[in-house]
Amino acid sequence: MRTANPALSSKSFENLVITDEKMTINGTVNKTALSLLILIVGAYYTWNLFYEQGDISAVYPWMIGGGIGGFIVALITIFKKKYAPITTPIYAFLEGLLLGGLSAVFESMYPGIVIQAVALTFGTLFSLLFAYRSGLIKVTENFKLGVVAATGGIMIVYLISFVMSFFGSGLAIMDINNSSWFSIGFSLFVVVIAAMNLVLDFDFIEQGAERGAPKYMEWYGAFGLTVTLVWLYIEILRLLAKLRGR
Repeated sequence: MRTANPALSSKSFENLVITDEKMTINGTVNKTALSLLILIVGAYYTWNLFYEQGDISAVYPWMIGGGIGGFIVALITIFKKKYAPITTPIYAFLEGLLLGGLSAVFESMYPGIVIQAVALTFGTLFSLLFAYRSGLIKVTENFKLGVVAATGGIMIVYLISFVMSFFGSGLAIMDINNSSWFSIGFSLFVVVIAAMNLVLDFDFIEQGAERGAPKYMEWYGAFGLTVTLVWLYIEILRLLAKLRGR
C-alpha cells in the first residue's frame, strides 16, 4: 500500500508493538478531532498575541519555534510510532503556534481570508471523505502511484525554489511565490494533490483497522491526517492570497 504522506506508508505497519486492543476507525476519528482541537488552542495563542501586540515580531519566535519543534516531533513520531499518543498532541500544539501566527499575518493583509481558507479546508475534507466512503473515488494502485509521484514532484520544486531564493531567481515567470498566473496555477495544482493525499490517508486508516493494528496506531493515524490537513490549509491560504494579490 502506497501513500504520499511520509507518516502514513505501508512500512508503518511493520515492526509494530502488539497489544490486546486494536485500532478502529472511530477511535482514529476521535483522536483526529482531539488533535485538531489542540491545534486550534495553539493557533489561538499566536493569533491573539499578534493582534494584542500589533507587531509581527512578537509572534515570530513562537512561529519559528512551533515550525521547527513540530518538524522534530514529527520525525520522532514517524520513527517511534508507539510514542504517538504523546507526540501527536505535542505536534498538533506546535503546528498550531505556527499556523496561528501565519494566519494572523495573512488576515492582516487580506481581511476575511482565514475563514475562507478554514471553510475550504474542512469542506474539502468532508467532501472527499463522503466520496471515499460512498465509493465515488477508488483508491487503485495507479491512483496511489499518481499522487505519490505528483507529491514528490511538488517537494522537489519547493526545494529548488528554496535554494534559488538564496541566489535570486532571474526566471520571474517560473516564480511560484508571486501572483502570476503561472504561480496561481501551480498553487491550484498543489491544493488538488494535497487534497488527494487525504484520500490516501483515509485508505491507510481503513487498512490499519482491517489489519488489526495496535491501539496506539489510532494516534498515529490522527497524526498523519493532521499533517496532511496542515499542508492543505497552508496551500489554500497561499492560493487565496495570490488571488487577492491580483
